[in-house]
Amino acid sequence: MCLAVPMQIKELHPGNKGLCDLDGSLQQVDLALIEDAQVGDFVIIHAGFAIEKLDQAEADARLELFEELAMHRKEALA
Repeated sequence: MCLAVPMQIKELHPGNKGLCDLDGSLQQVDLALIEDAQVGDFVIIHAGFAIEKLDQAEADARLELFEELAMHRKEALA
């Protein structure tokens, strides 16, 4: 199973790289697959690559789904 996570671009670095954030967890990612990536953009990260750009509403909706899944998983393990 593959998992791709929405993150926000916080910094742009040379070589199509960028620093992305998810709730304080920072990750250096490759932005080469995203056209015109800008600081503040929300992107889907998979295996260290940004693979899709999202607007904030879509990023929030997907993150909410991750939170719901985590809550259900925690309940199932209890």
